[in-house]
Amino acid sequence: MIETKIAVVGAGTMGAGIAQMAAEAGHFVTLIDTTQEAADRGIASIQTFLDRGVERNKMTADQRDDVLARLETSTDVVGGVAGAEMVVEAVFESLSLKHEVFATLDQCCPPNVILASNTSTLPITDIASAVEHPERVIGTHYFSPVPLMRLVEVVRGEHTSDEVAQRTMTLCEGFGKSPILIKDVPGFIVNRFLCLLYAEAANMIESGVATAQDIDTAMKLGCNWPMGVTEIIDLAGVDVTLLALEAMHEMTGEERYKPSPLLKRMVADDHLGRKSGQGFYDHR
Repeated sequence: MIETKIAVVGAGTMGAGIAQMAAEAGHFVTLIDTTQEAADRGIASIQTFLDRGVERNKMTADQRDDVLARLETSTDVVGGVAGAEMVVEAVFESLSLKHEVFATLDQCCPPNVILASNTSTLPITDIASAVEHPERVIGTHYFSPVPLMRLVEVVRGEHTSDEVAQRTMTLCEGFGKSPILIKDVPGFIVNRFLCLLYAEAANMIESGVATAQDIDTAMKLGCNWPMGVTEIIDLAGVDVTLLALEAMHEMTGEERYKPSPLLKRMVADDHLGRKSGQGFYDHR
């Protein structure tokens, strides 16, 4: 049994999924958030996911209980990360917030601790500029739902050391993932492509060219995709998609990444996708 510790900062959808993945791989995990309520919601979402696995005979009740027993929560970053081999940041997609988190982690984590960001678009080199030891900062971009999606984009910043890159790849493989090691470019690989599809799909809907259902049917039947573009947006979150497009537009300066007004209206109306019950589809 693996007895190393992983700490996750941020107990939202992605943070909870990362924590569950690491616990299922045998690691002890501390899930950290600013309030106990937020941390408890993260654990509750993990329990719901695992309970479904038991109901579908994907795991036994004892296996579920073993995973839950390896999870703990904390509202204290310094105490929560103590003893961790890797700390994964999974907070809101804001560079200033990530700088704040990484500056704190850099001060309280020994130099051998890997500091990883789950950012989907922000440059790892920029995130690492907030720390004194940028060689131990790396990107680990997981995909939702984390326990089921095999890919993780491991992103080397300008100063990431060879040792940290190799250790991160090994850890991700131990999590049961298929990691790919890539350079630090805006959007990495997947979102660099997907953001173009998100923007175009929203623009087509906004202009009345096609409905969300038509676009998804076209991609599923014409390209053999398991999910359509707007189904993916609803799963990831319309707000998350908007932030990704805004970041890509700002970083590249390319008009093709400019967010559609439709996405902005949906976020303003709290039509965020599955997590709010309403997005391009009704999930209530």
